[in-house]
Amino acid sequence: MGTMIDFQRPDGQTVRGYLAEPAVAAGAPGLVVLQEWWGLNDQIRKVAERFAAAGYVALVPDLYRGKSTLEAEEAKHLMTNLNFGDAAGQDVRGAVRTLKTRCAKVGVTGFCMGGALTLLVIVNVPEADAGVTWYGFPPLEYIDASAVKVPLSGHFGLDDQSFPIIGLDKLEAKLRAANVPFEFHRYQAKHAFANETQVGPDKPPTNEYEPEAAALAWSRTLEFFGKHLR
Repeated sequence: MGTMIDFQRPDGQTVRGYLAEPAVAAGAPGLVVLQEWWGLNDQIRKVAERFAAAGYVALVPDLYRGKSTLEAEEAKHLMTNLNFGDAAGQDVRGAVRTLKTRCAKVGVTGFCMGGALTLLVIVNVPEADAGVTWYGFPPLEYIDASAVKVPLSGHFGLDDQSFPIIGLDKLEAKLRAANVPFEFHRYQAKHAFANETQVGPDKPPTNEYEPEAAALAWSRTLEFFGKHLR
């Protein structure tokens, strides 16, 4: 089990975050894990704990300042009110810097909204050493591909209506033109295919947990971070 900690943003403000540590933390690489639009909930805590079990010091910044929800409309409202530039340049950069005080290398990974944020971080946070985005990307005008200097990977659903695959095609073209080292993977899946809570009639119709795709994406992510952070 992890614990809630306080850490500093570059501007000096304090942010809360959920820290999960591996059994042997000495010498372990770090990972900043970014939430879906639901907030810092049990599901994203378990993702952090899973990374910790794989040997990473994982920190989830509380981007919504204590709020989380199970309702799609409220999640949309919370996400809409989030200042993405501030979240990437201050909250996440502070989390990366915090881990850098104890980890030689620190990666960033995020899901849905957190996936979009991951790409903004890779562009704007020079302290990050690698990034993996899961089914999320920001409006492409916010991606200065020439600023991406670290390895990048990503996992996307071919049937994702929230982040249509045509947008990914355009992102890939932009990254290739700037000679960015990246590897993006496509899966026969809907949005949020790695979120085990997205099952049953209560989930949004755009979302669907797909265990086989989730398992493959997870193994590819551990292989990628193992190559670039260890």
